Amino acid sequence: MPDPLEGITLKTIVTELVEAYGWETLAADIPIRCFSHDPSISSSLHFLRRTPWARAKVESLYRQHLATEPRSQPPARE
Repeated sequence: MPDPLEGITLKTIVTELVEAYGWETLAADIPIRCFSHDPSISSSLHFLRRTPWARAKVESLYRQHLATEPRSQPPARE
């Protein structure tokens, strides 16, 4: 089975998680300062790129998000 994260940038992962859950929920699920104190995509990327354990938690949450997100269906042909 292919890795669902292959070809997806860390910026895309963080952006989609923020859009789906918001900073407050992310900070509750993954208690790291870049999510709870003056959060931004830029500060989060800076921290996550240098902190493997935190990045692994974010990637794990994103995999869960992909598994629960309804998949869009192609339009029906007439």
